[in-house]
Amino acid sequence: MYAKFGDIETARQVFDRMPQRNEASWNQMVSCCVRVGLYSEATGLFGKMRIEGFEPNGFVISSLITACTRSESMVNEGLQLHNFVFKCGLLYDIFVATALLYFYGTYGFIVSAKDLFEEMTDRNVVTWTSLMVAFSDNGDSEEVINLYKRMKYEGVNCNENTLATVITSCGLLEDELLSHQILSHVSKLGFLSNVSVANSLISMFGSRGNVENAVDVFERIKERDTISWNAIISAYAHNELHEQCLRHFSRMRICHNEINSTTLSSLLSVCSSPDHLKLGEGLHALVFKLGVDLNICVCNTLLNMYFETGRVKDADFLFREMPAKDLISWNLIISFYVQDGDCLDALNAFSKLLGMKKSFNYVTFASALAACSYPEFLKEGKIVHALVILFGLHENSVIGNSLITMYGKYGMMTEAKRVVEAMPKRDVVTWNSLIGGHAENEEPEEAIKAFRLMREQGTPENYITMVNILGAFWTGNQLVRQGMPIHARITLTGFESDDYVKNSLITMYGKCGDFYSSNFIFHGLPNKNSITWNAVVAANAHHGHGEEALKLFREMINVRVPLDQFSFSASFAAAANLAIVEEGKQIHSLVIKLGFNSNLYVINALMDMYGKCGEMNDVLKLVPEPIYRTRLSWNVLISALSRHGCFHEARETFYEMLKVGPKPDHVTFVSLLSACSHGGLVNEGLWYFKSMTKDYGVPPGIEHCVCIIDLYGRSGLLSEAESFIEEMPVPPNELVWRSLLAACKTHGNLELGKKAAKKLVELDPSDDSAYVLYSNVCATTGKWEEVESIRQKMVINNIKKKPACSWVKLKNKVSLFGMGDDSHPQAKQIYSKLDEIRKMIKEAGYVADTSFALHDTDEEQKEQNLWNHSERLALAFGLINTPEGSTLRIFKNLRVCGDCHSFYKFVSGIIRREIVLRDPYRFHHFRNGECSCCDYW
Repeated sequence: MYAKFGDIETARQVFDRMPQRNEASWNQMVSCCVRVGLYSEATGLFGKMRIEGFEPNGFVISSLITACTRSESMVNEGLQLHNFVFKCGLLYDIFVATALLYFYGTYGFIVSAKDLFEEMTDRNVVTWTSLMVAFSDNGDSEEVINLYKRMKYEGVNCNENTLATVITSCGLLEDELLSHQILSHVSKLGFLSNVSVANSLISMFGSRGNVENAVDVFERIKERDTISWNAIISAYAHNELHEQCLRHFSRMRICHNEINSTTLSSLLSVCSSPDHLKLGEGLHALVFKLGVDLNICVCNTLLNMYFETGRVKDADFLFREMPAKDLISWNLIISFYVQDGDCLDALNAFSKLLGMKKSFNYVTFASALAACSYPEFLKEGKIVHALVILFGLHENSVIGNSLITMYGKYGMMTEAKRVVEAMPKRDVVTWNSLIGGHAENEEPEEAIKAFRLMREQGTPENYITMVNILGAFWTGNQLVRQGMPIHARITLTGFESDDYVKNSLITMYGKCGDFYSSNFIFHGLPNKNSITWNAVVAANAHHGHGEEALKLFREMINVRVPLDQFSFSASFAAAANLAIVEEGKQIHSLVIKLGFNSNLYVINALMDMYGKCGEMNDVLKLVPEPIYRTRLSWNVLISALSRHGCFHEARETFYEMLKVGPKPDHVTFVSLLSACSHGGLVNEGLWYFKSMTKDYGVPPGIEHCVCIIDLYGRSGLLSEAESFIEEMPVPPNELVWRSLLAACKTHGNLELGKKAAKKLVELDPSDDSAYVLYSNVCATTGKWEEVESIRQKMVINNIKKKPACSWVKLKNKVSLFGMGDDSHPQAKQIYSKLDEIRKMIKEAGYVADTSFALHDTDEEQKEQNLWNHSERLALAFGLINTPEGSTLRIFKNLRVCGDCHSFYKFVSGIIRREIVLRDPYRFHHFRNGECSCCDYW
């Protein structure tokens, strides 16, 4: 009696004073504890009952299993009860088995739930519905529909809960025919007048964007409950119909006069954009006024609103202050940490959730796997994968797709393929993840194989499939053999009308060097949005057509296309690659004018531009405070310092990053190893290379290996470089052999140079650098007959040497100079200036090093050839046309030769001016007869 009225304390006192307790007493007391939410006390009483020799009945066992389910933290107790049920033979009890089914579904053990269901000899509508709910909660809507079909086939009549679950799952599937079939079933079974089923139909139509049908069902309900009103408000909210949403809220307050937490959550969901944040803050005030500020559902929606509108600190504060948090709260915070790039915080939250022994589901693990999708989290990713298997979630499609994406990010495509092979069901997302992984890891052949297998297995492709596969091609050969046939299929299947596919086509042709086709597709589009413009600007900017990129960017401004962070990033990249700081500064002014100067993405691109244009002071002015820097900010700063010869500052920045910033990644170590290479810090560079994997979990990539070969090569340790290539963890590519060949040229190692040149030609027979560098090795060692032989081979194979050139930009005009160039209007003045400089520096002690004149001529001619080098002509032009005392900036497309480097030092000391020379590898800052590289480059 006392328990029925909720007075559990009095009931317990009566129970404890009973001189004799029978089986019914114990069963009643245990059930009472479960009913009022005292789940731990219920399991404790069950233990005592067993000690005293009383056997529980099926009803009590069902209650205890329900307690384990509702507690969300009693997994072990539930598993122990299953063992007890098995030993006692109670699995035949349909109520016990159904309670276990619901337990496994709630905790996400979907495989165990399915196995249990198949073992059950007797099943009723509740059993079937419980398994459907389990699959629905774990995101497997297709399996819910399959179970419904099987249930009908076996002649089991469904109830309103069954139909509500089926309708909800149907709303998540992109199948219009299925929606109408389910609707006809509902009508045939006479459930259209059922409020619960009607409410589910409203939600289904709302989630599918069919608001008219949702409204039609709503208006036909004779007696609407609160859920009906919430469903129609949610339907409007889901489709971003803000006015209708608020209008129905007002109508609800008049007609129904009952608002609950779900109503407010639905309203708050329409405020998850900066444009509607004020409305959201007003609703937050209403939440306090109505006293539902502690409601978990409302708090979760507020969390989502603040995160989506960029109010991360407010969301963090709200999460910490929430008195109670459910699984949705934890999933939201983990997911948003991942989206915000705070992967360590996401993994800490995930670890805390597991430590609390709370319930979790596939969403929890999908977010945790997304947090591990950086190479430095490889160890954590494998641990989460192990937990997925341990908790029986490995057959979940969402989890499988997340694992494929994670291993793809690691470059571990063999592991990704194993995951695909082990998956019981593969959907379009599975194949898109695999194709995207191959594309990201530059494996075009494998991407094509995956695409073919996808089609063979009958999975229809979508626009994301096409976007991913187009991203796999980056050379002219790949474009002809694979890219163009894929373009043809895109045209045949009608995906060419998709904006994302169009943009990917523009990018693919640009990456593969076919700028005519890239620009042709762009100019042929009748309606161009900002994404399309950004794609064509980026394609030109990142693949050697900077001038065209800036021209398109200016055109974009003229036709009033809205600029965003990606527009600025691409334009800054173009300015950086051309090293034209004036254009960059103009775009910087536009950034400030349009209010993008606080956008970290834009700031990072701006820093990179100034760094590549030689303006290191501007980089340091722009760099955010350490606590606000993203990983990209740190990487850009370390890279800029390295490029400008500030090796010690680059190291210090790295250690500062370790103290206050995010973990270093693949790019961080490329910049750091490059700094060590250019600074001659051999031992330190080797230590970083080992530490990279051992301490930070960053797997060595080809870029890191090239840096190590360069490190050995610059220091003259050519045998060590050769040994390293033989033991490299990744196959050597043309960058590896080119770096070794350049080192052989510097140090005159003919034999090893020949081997490197041979390997380089095998990889790419059309690579002019293989012939030119080996020819230079032969010239350095006096093998002139071999030099002539190489030049003859180049003629026969129609291979032309990339001509050296240098340029200076003054007053928005670029003046370009080639070797011995006399075509410039000021040619006479330039050569006259050079004669003047020659006299000055010779008096100061300059002696030409003719070993850098790589032609078989006499010494006098060799020296004259050195004076014809393009960087000397550019310097003379600059001195003529710039005011005294100003900094002179000169750019060269090839590495500066040793004698010209010495020439620049002498000139800077005599004329007392700073000269900045940029070659493809780094900046040389010449001041007072010294260079920032300390003669080591």
